[in-house]
Formats: sequence, C-alpha cells, structure tokens
Amino acid sequence: MESRTKEEEVYAGVDVSKARLDAALRPEGDAFEAANDQDGVDSLVARLGEARPRLAVVEATGGLERPLAAALAAARIPVAAVNPRQARDFARSCGVLAKTDRIDAAILARFGEAVRPEPRPIPDAEAREFSAILARRRQIVEMLTAEGNRLGSTSSKPVEKRIRAHMEWLEGELARTDGDLDAAVLSSGAWRENEALLKSVPGVGPVLARTLLAELPRARARRPLAQAARLPRRSRPRKPPLRQEAREAPDVGRVRSVLYMGPLVATRHNPEMRAFYERLLAKGKPKLVALVACMRKLLTTLDAIL
Repeated sequence: MESRTKEEEVYAGVDVSKARLDAALRPEGDAFEAANDQDGVDSLVARLGEARPRLAVVEATGGLERPLAAALAAARIPVAAVNPRQARDFARSCGVLAKTDRIDAAILARFGEAVRPEPRPIPDAEAREFSAILARRRQIVEMLTAEGNRLGSTSSKPVEKRIRAHMEWLEGELARTDGDLDAAVLSSGAWRENEALLKSVPGVGPVLARTLLAELPRARARRPLAQAARLPRRSRPRKPPLRQEAREAPDVGRVRSVLYMGPLVATRHNPEMRAFYERLLAKGKPKLVALVACMRKLLTTLDAIL
C-alpha cells in the first residue's frame, strides 16, 4: 500500500450555522471556531490551509454553506457538501446520539475520513441565478394550483372574486418569470446550446430542459439524479408514503416532479421510446412501472447528450 504523509491524511469537518463556523480535524482531534462572516471565513480557510486536509466536509444547509465552500474551493482545498441526513445517519451508526455544533463538526470530519465523499465543484453565479429563477417559477405554479383548488371549493362570491384576481396576478408573474428564464438562456451561449440539445429529444419541452440545466450544472453532480427515475423497492408500484418522499434529496424531488411528463409525450412522439414502452407492456409490466423505466431511459439519454 502506498504510504501517505501525515498531512495527506488530515480530514476536516465544518458545521455551519447562521452565526458560527465550528471546525474539527481528524485524526489530530483539533477543534476551533470562527464567526460566520467574511473575516471568520477567511480565518477558518487560512487555518485549514495550514492543515492541508485531503478533504473538507460541510453540510448542505440551505445555502449557508456556499460562501465557505466557495472560499475553500478558491483556496484549492477539496470540499464536499453532504446531505445532513447522511451525516446524521453516520453519527447514529457510530453510536453518537448527542448533537452540538462541535460534535457535528467532529462527525463530519470522521465521515470524510471513513466515507471519502467525492468533492464537488460549487455552481458558478450564472448557474445559481438560473436555478433561483427556476425555483421561483415552481413556487408560482404551486401557488396557482393551490388557488385553483380553493376556487373549486368556495361558495362565497366575494372570496371567488379575490381568488380569481390573485390567480390573474400569479399568471402574470408566471409569464414574467418565463421571460426572465428566456433572458437568462439567451444571455449565455452555453445555456442556449445545451437547451437546444435537450429539446432536440422528442418529449423534452422547455420546462424539463431548463430544470435539468439548473439541477445538472456539473457532471459530477449528475449521478445521484438517476434516483429520480427509480421506484422504491416494494412488491407493487404505488405512491410512496410522505415520510419516504420527505427523505429524498431536494434535487431528486425537483427533477422527478417535471420528469413524469417527458415519457408521456415521448411514448407518443418518439418511435424508439414508444417501442420500448410497448415491449415492457407486452411482457406484463404495469403501466406505471413501464413509464418509470421510460423515465430512466430518457434521463440517461439526456445525461449522455449533455
């Protein structure tokens, strides 16, 4: 086995909260903290730069980790942002039930040393902007759906009037957001080229294409999204319970929500996909199982094209 220096064997874990950064190193066991502001980030990155860790592990905490992760990447310190559920499950497997910021940092360092997750690049500002606009579009669509449900259940004329007025405003917002997406795509040659490639596949429309562009910004980040085209292991296809859906990675859920429509269109207008779908039905596969298989095939095709 190839020998390693002590410096190469260092792994760092950083617990990120709104006000503070707690860091831990393995195998030394050193621990230190800094304020979660620009000075604190610079101080922590300098300290980790001296330790020269093979990998720094942070939790993906809704964006709080991004400034630190970007600073670590800029300092050429490999960094991996992991799902908090993964880190918590790892802690339980190690018999660690207590939860403090310092303990969490030590667990993240231990996770990095044991699991060695693959470092992933941080999406650039252009990708984050595009993803933010797309997220806003999803929110508007969800609000329109909710208001439509309320409209169908109300018997009050004044309430109905206000709901319709709100839906009209939301539809205007949706149109303006689609305009923002168009402008974002047109302003970038890479976005234009990739969108055209995706939309060249029958069954792929602008919503699916742009969702994939936002959720697959880096080649290394694409692999886990294959989970989006997979049914949970069970004896018969049915909607998974809410608790199971809640445990899915956010990016998987977002892609799954728009990916269902692609195979439906593709099985009608894409001869290859239609033949694949009909072969599965001929083998006795339930329609939902066959459709999910088409979804996976479509996602694999799109990933290969990109």
